[in-house]
Amino acid sequence: MALRIYTNESVHVGVAAGLKRRGVEASSALDSDNLGLTDEAQLEYAARKQAVIFTHDSDFLRLAQELTKRKRTHWGIIYIQADELSVGECIRRLKEIAEVFDPGDFKDHVEFL
Repeated sequence: MALRIYTNESVHVGVAAGLKRRGVEASSALDSDNLGLTDEAQLEYAARKQAVIFTHDSDFLRLAQELTKRKRTHWGIIYIQADELSVGECIRRLKEIAEVFDPGDFKDHVEFL
């Protein structure tokens, strides 16, 4: 199974669209009609889809710690501060990650892009 990537609403929708054009299984909060969901609901949605969530929202880092303390799992978080990389560079790096890693590699893992 290929690594799936779900982008929350803090990420430009062009990232998910660009990944799809390059053959990566990707979706965005906008595509999934998930705008306005809480961070925890976004992470739960990604887990149901067995997708790693890509975000610019640092609250997900805290949420990952809380889930670990409560012994709950997630399918992984990839984080980078907004405006640190261009949309194109995010797409390039995420595509590389999707090609190299299996979904299980990211379970309960936080990766800094």
